[in-house]
Amino acid sequence: MLLIPAFARPLLDQFAPAFFHPTYQRFLVLMVAATLTTGRRTVANLLRTLGHLHHGDPSTYQHVLSMRHWSTMDLARILIRFILKHFVGDGPVMLAGDDTVDEHRGAKVYGKGCHRDPVRSTHSHTAFRWGHKWVVLAILVRFPFASRPWALPVLVALYRPEAKPKANTSRSKKKPKDKSKAKAKRRAKRRAEIARDASGRPLRRHKTPPELLRQLLAVLVHWFPDRQFIIAADGGYATHALARFAHRHQDHLTLVSLFYKDANLYEPPPEVAAKTTGRPRKKGKKLPSPEVVVAEASRERLAVSWYGGGHREVEAVRGTAHWYKGGEGLVPVTWVYVHDRTGTHRDTYLFSTNEKMETGTIISTYTGRWSIETTFEECRAYLGLETTRGRVERTVLRAAPCLFGLYSVVSLLYASIPGREALGPAVTYRGKVGITFSDAITVVRRELWREGVFEAHGQSGVFQKLPEPIQSLLMTMLAPAA
Repeated sequence: MLLIPAFARPLLDQFAPAFFHPTYQRFLVLMVAATLTTGRRTVANLLRTLGHLHHGDPSTYQHVLSMRHWSTMDLARILIRFILKHFVGDGPVMLAGDDTVDEHRGAKVYGKGCHRDPVRSTHSHTAFRWGHKWVVLAILVRFPFASRPWALPVLVALYRPEAKPKANTSRSKKKPKDKSKAKAKRRAKRRAEIARDASGRPLRRHKTPPELLRQLLAVLVHWFPDRQFIIAADGGYATHALARFAHRHQDHLTLVSLFYKDANLYEPPPEVAAKTTGRPRKKGKKLPSPEVVVAEASRERLAVSWYGGGHREVEAVRGTAHWYKGGEGLVPVTWVYVHDRTGTHRDTYLFSTNEKMETGTIISTYTGRWSIETTFEECRAYLGLETTRGRVERTVLRAAPCLFGLYSVVSLLYASIPGREALGPAVTYRGKVGITFSDAITVVRRELWREGVFEAHGQSGVFQKLPEPIQSLLMTMLAPAA
């Protein structure tokens, strides 16, 4: 049997109420195996890593993802509660939201589509990939051993491309006498065809990535109404609807994202007099766009936190107005123009739904979201994000979110290992500063082999008797970084 080390039990035991006991035991085996495995993260390959340390038929482990009754949302709530309690203070909780494309092979895979690949695309060339597009919401945690905040994924949603209704090519040979009834029948038939896809399953309403992120934020605010969240999102999520949602929940949520240099800005509508007739005004006086204001305003010099945990000298221009969209109304925002004095980054416009947020804080909050891009790359390199082979709906909706959650679990386990400072970086190279995820997963793998696998076979004493160079060589071969 597989033994769970003492340093991992405070976290892993929190997930037990989300499962029935037999499913929980197999889920633990798959979680440990996914951490120890360095190749593809298929269930067969995970069990091959552990060998005889798992009991039962291999199909019962495959059924954990495809058939057993449990919810990824329950696991997400437990994980968020643990992070907020042990690694985040009482102040605002910093969040990062973005999406990534997970390539998936196969012809009949649930939720698969053709998506633009932002990593391989340029301004002159657009690259596409076939697979799943995941909208990820992560908590930014500052560990004492890292120079920059780590983005720990906690909530994940699958974006599904908009389904096109099947065209109706059938024509009736006989025309009914009553044209109004025939027209009504054709409308009813067209509605029935649009509401169902080719396989006969009813179509769901198409949701864009900003709408999915808004849904994840609504869940987070509902779960923890006593906390305040600040989310930084890329330009793809700089929508008026998401800003309006953040303003509606301004006591709990603040949005920081890219802004538009030609945005429609207005003053608030004037107060309506008591005896005034007619419809009240929706907006006030038209204000100049941010681009026009920047061309005439004086700039403020600031030293702010920058991408990758560094600092940078910038020039900034600040403004406050109401962002307007036809049919949606006004949203009060504070926008900031940022000019990098070193010239390595192009000029940027940012906005915040919190009008009292300082200029330097807005810039530092947005640049801090870059950690989630690092998380996506490390999930592919160290956790095999694109190596799953699930095809059915339940497996697809569980496998990749669990791998995203495994990134958070490994990071938290490394922070819980006693005496990790004495271990130092597990992976060293020229120019490396601080601890990275490659160090974290390497150390966690070594501890799982030493305290979990060797203890299960009663060989921990034999391993300790080996010379130190032999122990180091065995751990390096059993627990590489990738």
